[in-house]
Order: sequence, then C-alpha cells, then structure tokens
Amino acid sequence: KYNVKVIASNDSHYVDQKDFNAHDILLCVNTGEKQSTPALRDFTDDDVNIRNKRFAFPNDQFYLKTTAEMSKVFEDLPAAIDNTNEIVDKIDLLNLNKNILLPFFEVPANFKSQDEYLANITWAGANNRYKILTPEIEQRIQFELGVIEKMGFAGYFLIVSDFIRAGREIGVFVGPGRGSAAGSVVAYCLGITNIDPLKYNLLFERFLNPERKSMPDIDTDFDDEGRQKVIDYVVQKYGKKQVAQIITYGTMAAKSSIADVARVMDLPLDTSRMLTKLVPEKPGITLKRVLHAPLSDNDKTSENEISLIEKEQLNSDDIESVKKLRLIYEEDEQLGKILKEAEVLEGSVRNTGIHAAGIIIAPQDLTELIPVTTSKDSDLWVTQIEGNSIEEAGIIKMDFLGLKTLSIVKTALALIHQNHGVNININDIPLNDEKTYALYQRGETNGTFQFESPGMQKYLRELKPDKFDDLIAMNALYRPGPMNYIPTFIARKHGKEIVAYDLPEMQEYLEETQGITIYQEQVMLLSQKLSGFSKGDADVLRKAMGKKQKATLDKMKVSFIEGATAKGHPIKQLEKIWTDWEAFAQYAFNKSHSTCYAFLAYQTAYLKAHYPNEYMAAVLNHAGSIEKITFYMEEGRRMKIKGLGPD
Repeated sequence: KYNVKVIASNDSHYVDQKDFNAHDILLCVNTGEKQSTPALRDFTDDDVNIRNKRFAFPNDQFYLKTTAEMSKVFEDLPAAIDNTNEIVDKIDLLNLNKNILLPFFEVPANFKSQDEYLANITWAGANNRYKILTPEIEQRIQFELGVIEKMGFAGYFLIVSDFIRAGREIGVFVGPGRGSAAGSVVAYCLGITNIDPLKYNLLFERFLNPERKSMPDIDTDFDDEGRQKVIDYVVQKYGKKQVAQIITYGTMAAKSSIADVARVMDLPLDTSRMLTKLVPEKPGITLKRVLHAPLSDNDKTSENEISLIEKEQLNSDDIESVKKLRLIYEEDEQLGKILKEAEVLEGSVRNTGIHAAGIIIAPQDLTELIPVTTSKDSDLWVTQIEGNSIEEAGIIKMDFLGLKTLSIVKTALALIHQNHGVNININDIPLNDEKTYALYQRGETNGTFQFESPGMQKYLRELKPDKFDDLIAMNALYRPGPMNYIPTFIARKHGKEIVAYDLPEMQEYLEETQGITIYQEQVMLLSQKLSGFSKGDADVLRKAMGKKQKATLDKMKVSFIEGATAKGHPIKQLEKIWTDWEAFAQYAFNKSHSTCYAFLAYQTAYLKAHYPNEYMAAVLNHAGSIEKITFYMEEGRRMKIKGLGPD
C-alpha cells in the first residue's frame, strides 16, 4: 500500500551461536533466577502460562550471523538483503572526533576574550602570590598562558577557578591541590591550588603537554559537606540540564563470574566457594589467564607469552591453587562446565553504579549531546556512557572529591577559635616548625593524614625528617615497589651511605632525594638537561616509562643517547642511567600530587602538635566506626588527653 521496502535484519544478542547457554545464564543472573526454573520461550499474554516461569530467549538463533547465513534465512525474499545493502550504501561516515565542548563562561564586558580575561586575573593573582615577579616567574606564566591559549583551555581554567572561589566564599574547605594540576603556576595564581610549583620544581608539562593536545584534568578535594554545596553552585550556574554525574559499569570479575554461574546452575554454596577460593587474590587477575597462561617461564610456548609468576606475581601457594583449578576444568564434567561458562561471561556487564566523584558540565542541554538517564541515587542526570568515552565525545569531566581530612581540619580550626580565640590560616603555617617535625620524628602520627600506618611510623622514627622535602619523598616512596628504596634513602640522609651521581649534572635534581630518582618530574627534567629533550618529549618519555611502552622507549633511547653524547656525556654512564630509569620509572611518583598531600599531612601534624585537644576531638567527631573511635580514644589517653563521656 505505501511501497515500504522490507529489509533483512539480524537481532544479535551474542556473537557466536555456541554462546547461547552463557547468554541464558546471564539472563538468569539479571533476573535472579536459576536455569532449572522452566523457561518461557514463547511470547504470550496468558498470565497463567507465565506463572512460575523465567524469562528466556526462544532459541539459539540470536547470534551475529554471516552473510551466507543471512542469505539462507531470507532465500525466499532476496530483495530484503538487497534493500539492507541499499541502506548501507546511503550511510555517510560520521566524524566522531569532537572538539572539546566547554560550557560558556561569561567574562566581563571590558575583556575581548576568555584568554584576555584569564591573563588579567592570572597576573593579578601572581602579584598577590609572589609580591615580586622575577624573570623566572614571568617567563613561566607567559609560557603556561601561551599553551593554554593555543589549546583553547582558557574557559576550563576560568570555570574551575570560579567554582573553587565560590566554594571558599560560602565556607567550603578546599584542598591544596591534587594530581598534576599542582604543576601549573597559572592554577596557583588563580587559587585553584595552594602549592607554588616553582618552589618545588613541579612541571606544567606533566599537566598539559605543550606538543600534544589532551584534555586537561583538574581534580579538587573539598570537605565532605562542602562538596555537595559546590556541586549545587555548579548546577545553579550552568543549569540542571547541562550537569550530570557519570555512570560506571560493574563487570563480572573472575571470582564473581564463577559464583554467579554456580548459583544459576544450582551448585551447592560450599562447592562454589571452593572453586572461587582457588582463584588467587590478585587485582585484575582473569579466569582466562588462570586457566590457560603459562605458570612460569619454563611453560612458555612463545616469547610473547607472559607467565602468571611474572605478570600476576603468584607465589607457590597460588600456583598450587591454579593447578587444582585447571585439573577440575579438564577432568570434572559438571564443575568444568561451570568454569567454561564463567570464562565466557567474565568481563560481562553485571550492574551499573555512579562514579564517586565525576561530574560533567556541558555547553548545552545534555540530551542533545549524549544519552543520559535518571537514577534513584542521584538528583542529577546520569550519563549512559563511561568517563573515557565521555572525554572522547569532547565533554569536560571534572572530579569533585569529598575528603574527610579537610572536614577534620575545618572542625579543628573552629574548635581552636572557640577555645582560644585564635584564627589560623592553615595555608600560611610555617613549614619549618620544630614541634611538628618532633612529632614526625617520634612517629606519633595516629590521626594525621597519609602518615599514620605502623610501617610508615617505623620509617619516620628511623628517618627523623627535619624538612618538608623529606615528607614529600616519604609520601612518594611508601608504596609497593619503591618502598624497597626507603632504607637507602634513610641511610643516605644520615651519612651512613655515600650519595653518588652517575653524572655531576644530575645533582641539581636528585640532591633533594638523596640521589634516588623518586619522582616522574626528575626523569623529565634530567632528560631535558642531559639530552636536550623538549618539554613535550620529556612528558612522552614519562608516560612510556610508566606504562612500559617498549616500542616508544626503544625509539626514545636512541634520541636520548644521541642528544646526551652530543653534549659530551660518556655513553657508558648514559646506558646505566637509562637502564636505571627503565627499572624504576614505572614506580616513580607524580611529585605534584605527593607535594600537595604532604602539605595537607603537615597541616594535620601541625594541628596535632600545637592543639592536641582540639585536633583529636575533630578526629573523633569524624571517625566513621566504633573501631576507629576506640583507636583514637586510646591515642588520646596516650597523649594525656581526658575524654569525656556522652552528655
């Protein structure tokens, strides 16, 4: 009647026909059913017929069919295939590389552009921060503003500085900074961060590579209550239809996929637990590797393979568990089937959640840009795509993090004012306070930020830190991997081990860390100094070393050796430097982040050292469990603080 053409389509819910049963199990996981429940495989409106039956697909034909299979299905209607191809021919390829979509930030009428306004408030902030602008400061600001203008990110900096300023004005406590953004002098001048990058050799190119356009990423810590106030400000300023939280997709990991399949297939709980316990407790471990990867180097069948011992760092007990699981997989028909289906389903999306900190702000109604949904857990819209894909779509993502430590500091300062009439500007406290370092040297750091674990306390007593650089270094070193260097760092600080440099030129950047390369920024600075790398190349090197990108590293090694030998450095030393960097750089830490968090940690230690009653009261007020309250009450008693019962 209407001359509408029929087209052939393939309703695909899984890739291969053999995955029909795995898909059926996934439907049972989704609906909370078991496979033993009779399946309703035909669509019906009959209420009686659907009672006590589970949802299921009618057959195993919902897979991605080949051209030949589709032609056979529609052999009585070949025009349907032709019509489908006609649609394919009419499709225009879309350019999905989007420019960054910044929300509109209105600048005062007397400024021609966002870049001009950003420069104006940056220089005003610089005069306030530095008082006297040296040539070094001026050059750095001009360099950063130039990169920001070239990349079109002025609006981004204005948006962030605006909501941080608004937060402070309504009494929200804002952290000193976090992540690589603390390497920006512009961010420091705007009040986005409170750490002077020039004082601590922090690098802007660690934050924004001047030679490669990438999305800027400024994450901000707020006190717990203040976080929501700042988000409310952003929603009010840009509109509820332009602000959203970000969805997360929870996938089935190795253990959970076994547990889910076992439940659906009616396996007894104790047998299910036995199977899951045989999977080693290692972050990111996959069932596919547990069941099929070589156990050790001796089991490799090709050079490209990586063994479980090498990659997942499995110990002898783990290997024995893996061997038992493989035996079950190969020889036990029932349990082997469960493991096979779990292997297929591993990585499938199981549930959704909301990113704890991520917020996106768009220049227009979000429904015109990306799919969004509602959630019972949020008053805002929630995106239907994850964070990485959102950035690929060009939409700005920002992390608004609630940090309990800031709530503790805020409460402590209020109590100090209440009890002593003293107003402390916590960002202006002296960084050479003897009482604070004495507290660190005794290892009495319970209740302070970042430094309260027993292992850290032990090292603090041995190190006896007496300057802020020591705290930055310890904050970066106290992690799996670099922790092995702590005894060397301590021995060198106390002169028990000689500090040696492969080249005298390296002392400038390694002296603060006793000759040990602790920070990514040190690798970046040394590659520029020794070999003449550009700022952009130095950042590429940092990324390649951190992610072990062999192809990139091999190319960069040639450039490094050529550049450094041209500057007169001996090749033997250069080879050693490069080998050391490759070995350690994967553990090297972001100094910008370490400095920010060491500063916040120092603030908490300062308050504990000078105002112990008020500080410990604040810690107790924000303790989240009876165990923590008990622990901090004990710490109070050790400090001779009298704790009163509830009134």
